[in-house]
Amino acid sequence: PAGHGRPPTLHAARIEGGARRDVTAMASADGACRVLSIQSHVVHGYVGNKCAVLTLQLLGFDVDAINSVQFSNHAGYPTFKGHVFDGEHLRGILAGLEENNITEYSHLLTGYVGSASLLREIAAVARKLREWNPSLEYVCDPVLGDEGKLYVPADLVGTYRDEVLPLASMLVPNQFEVEMLTDTKITTVADAFAACRLLHDKGPHTVIITSAAATDASNANGVILLLASTTLPQAKGPEHQQLVLSVPKIDAYFTGTGDLLASLLLGWTHQHPDDLAASIDAAVSSLQVGCHA
Repeated sequence: PAGHGRPPTLHAARIEGGARRDVTAMASADGACRVLSIQSHVVHGYVGNKCAVLTLQLLGFDVDAINSVQFSNHAGYPTFKGHVFDGEHLRGILAGLEENNITEYSHLLTGYVGSASLLREIAAVARKLREWNPSLEYVCDPVLGDEGKLYVPADLVGTYRDEVLPLASMLVPNQFEVEMLTDTKITTVADAFAACRLLHDKGPHTVIITSAAATDASNANGVILLLASTTLPQAKGPEHQQLVLSVPKIDAYFTGTGDLLASLLLGWTHQHPDDLAASIDAAVSSLQVGCHA
């Protein structure tokens, strides 16, 4: 509980069995769940919409995808070619959806955005979708960078902070992105949860720091920390719940794991809206199964 000692620690997420059985149950859920996913697309590889769409479809969601960029491959290669789309591009696509009356979305998911104009238009889209559906859940992965390095233009930081965060329901940043959005430095678990409170004050009811390296936690020997904070009422525990999950590191190089985790968290928090611990356990278990496959 917040303010009452250390948050509860979830041990390594279950990998065998449970998550797969639950996926089948979710796939038969109400077909009214529709996601608009706005993030990157690559011809070669599995990042952004290339992995999020299939994941959400397997979890029983109907998914419409709008690409924020169209690249030959992800930017980790020596070179890549393609296009970064702007706000006008998104505005035109949404106008087509609106004219055909096919904008009844239950969820909005956003990931990598390559231009400030597109990010500002995403904020406008979120406002419009929420006018049409006041219960819209907006899951925002504020892709800015990692390990002290920005991957996007610097002006996106202010746009996220001032225009996007007030609209987001759930925020799924890494530690570096939290530090950029809150202008703080995280070295301890307490620092991380203090930053979560700052983010809650901006708008999101749930903040999940997908990877953190706190010096006061036992994360030096092959594990990484996931930290979560929610102000939503929980079936188990206090209303404002904070969680720490220690996840074993895998000695391999992956791309798209953040995009995959964001889509899994969207799916499982919809399945367990009042049990963040169960949602995180299922999402991380599913991610680990995929990485070990």
